[in-house]
Amino acid sequence: MTTEKFQFPGSDGQLLAASLDLPDGAPVAYALFAHCFTCGQNVLATKRIAEGLAKHGIATLRFDFTGIGASEGEFANTTFSSNITDLVLAADHLRKTRRAPSILIGHSLGGAAILAATSLIPEAKCVATVGAPSDPSHVTHWFKEQIPEIREKGEIEVSLAGRPFRIKREFLDDIAEHRLTETVSKLHKPLLIFHSPTDNTVGINNATHLFVAAKHPKSFISLTGADHLLSQKRDAIYVADMIAAWAIRYLDAPESVSDTVPEMPDGVVVQESRATRLQQTISAGKHRMIADEPESVGGHDTGPAPYDFLLAALGACTSMTMRLYAERKSIPLDRITVALKHGRIYAKDCEDCETKEGMISKIDRVITMDGNLDTEQRKKLMEIADKCPVHRTLTSEIKIVTTAKD
Repeated sequence: MTTEKFQFPGSDGQLLAASLDLPDGAPVAYALFAHCFTCGQNVLATKRIAEGLAKHGIATLRFDFTGIGASEGEFANTTFSSNITDLVLAADHLRKTRRAPSILIGHSLGGAAILAATSLIPEAKCVATVGAPSDPSHVTHWFKEQIPEIREKGEIEVSLAGRPFRIKREFLDDIAEHRLTETVSKLHKPLLIFHSPTDNTVGINNATHLFVAAKHPKSFISLTGADHLLSQKRDAIYVADMIAAWAIRYLDAPESVSDTVPEMPDGVVVQESRATRLQQTISAGKHRMIADEPESVGGHDTGPAPYDFLLAALGACTSMTMRLYAERKSIPLDRITVALKHGRIYAKDCEDCETKEGMISKIDRVITMDGNLDTEQRKKLMEIADKCPVHRTLTSEIKIVTTAKD
């Protein structure tokens, strides 16, 4: 990943400091990121999400709003509306210098601002918010005791996150005029909402209001255990991975090759996502999955590896076959757990294998059966495990017929 630093003019003509995080190859899409209230472009959550998206081939523009961080201007002169304008101008800068953003992302009040700006960025394909308030005026609770003084004097200095900021009466008036749920109801864009049930800054009820107001397609992901600022690195990386996987469905890049997908009735179709070097999209009927490889072998670890899917198929088939048998025979089997691992061994070390030279695959399968089972029932269930269809397929002769579609 490389990061380009630059400036562009904001809502008042002041120069805003920005960073464009670029993937190693050609970007498959551009994202515009709006950070939280009084935060800057370099807040850890913003940087980590941008870095995570770059691994998926997505370039991300993040910038300091007017009067924040390295940007020019006075914070006291900004309003929620001016932040929206800054976002539109950032998108315009991308449009002129690179490509307009197709993914819009906002954190906290930045999430509210990005939702409000969406209709003004026509190229946007989808929108994601993280810990966003359903009402922009939610931010005023941080200085609610001083609101009467702000209204009386017109402007005072308040302390936010341990730093001094000047808030004007105009900020309060402007933010009170925005009805975000009404905006969301007319969004007409795919929306992905992230929120933590343990967010003590912006309560989870805000996510509920946004989700209910939005029309489909809409999705919600609970960030269990995360705080508002996503201070744990794993939370920010998780958000980046989920946005990349979700956005693929709505971006032009995968759609442009959709009519080259071979037809496979009642089967599985695998296609390069083009989001990263090795990432694949898997379609199995109405279900969608992602396959990838670990970073250690050149992938980006955005999904299970091919052998993980192979083991998953065997494990799922084993468990299902045992469950059906237990129900048919009224065996008190409470729960089945199947753990599997794939490896390679020397053929000469396998006494009951037909192959005696070179290397062969070995799958270790450990089955745990919970329930009040006697010895005979456990023995029979273990025998049934070897009779699952996938097990039989893997241990029998397989013929794979490969053809090239014209």
